[in-house]
Amino acid sequence: MIGILLSNLGTPKSPQTADVRRYLREFLSDPDVIDINKFSRWFLVNLIIAPFRAPKSTKAYQSIWMKEGSPLLVYSQRLTKALSESLEANYIVKLGMRYGEPSLKTALQEFKQQGIDELRVLPLYPQYATSTTGSTEKAVLSLCKTLKMPEPRFIPSFFDHPDYIESIVKSAQENLKTFKPDFVLFSYHGLPERQILKTDLSGQYCLKSPDCCDRLIAANGLCYRAHCAATTRAVAEGLELKKENYLMSFQSRLGRTPWIQPFTDLVLSQLAKEGKKRLAVFCLSFVADCLETLEEIGIRAREQWRAEGGEELLLIPALNDNSIWVETLQKMLTKGD
Repeated sequence: MIGILLSNLGTPKSPQTADVRRYLREFLSDPDVIDINKFSRWFLVNLIIAPFRAPKSTKAYQSIWMKEGSPLLVYSQRLTKALSESLEANYIVKLGMRYGEPSLKTALQEFKQQGIDELRVLPLYPQYATSTTGSTEKAVLSLCKTLKMPEPRFIPSFFDHPDYIESIVKSAQENLKTFKPDFVLFSYHGLPERQILKTDLSGQYCLKSPDCCDRLIAANGLCYRAHCAATTRAVAEGLELKKENYLMSFQSRLGRTPWIQPFTDLVLSQLAKEGKKRLAVFCLSFVADCLETLEEIGIRAREQWRAEGGEELLLIPALNDNSIWVETLQKMLTKGD
């Protein structure tokens, strides 16, 4: 029996302030997410972010909450079900969120009770980052050791996997054909610059020049920004976009520490000033639609775009439980069997 664990970030239990605050505390207390000393992190999370950000985040969650629950959870559950139904009977597929429920611990305990012989883990983050993929791998390894389970096999980051790229291209083509954008923006979740620099073991390459992410080499092999650039190039090529008709940017920055650039909100302003009218936006840090896609881009960025002179902004849906994506995952997770 082979256990397949799909893992995503997580979500509050409900769009109520208490549950949002509880989720933020768990999420942001992870030392891989806010990588500062533990005393400063505790002060920042418990006395500043959770008390003051929770009410604002609650309104944002309420604006996108589905009848079945949080979009991230709903789409992740649908994907888990579809993948399970597509695989043979000796595969058991479960979902475990890094924060919140259903938890990694619950999923792994269920795998143990079912007596699996092998465990394969896919963190659902296309691009590697220590705060997402790295944190998930650490948590799974620790839990497997505690539960005396088989050593897990982690599926590598798939930011430039040909089947993943093809899934994006195929699922987006009809939307782009109908919408007919005059510009395309690839907006990724941002990270503090210090987290990028930590993955450059040479200490001499990442963020040292404007073109440091233009190609993948040993020094930036684990660089999140370089992975985002590689995804952008591959999707743009698949969609036959001209270089002058698309850009990469980063959203969701927080605090005063330097974050990777260019920033999505500033790019939107610049594109509007240049006279762009119909903008299509891909959010390829995410394989399931969530707060950062549906609210931050689908609502707030669209409002900004229109306020600054743009006519329409189209958020290209995430892969979610698209049948093309299910087929891609099936191949990725069973390769070599």
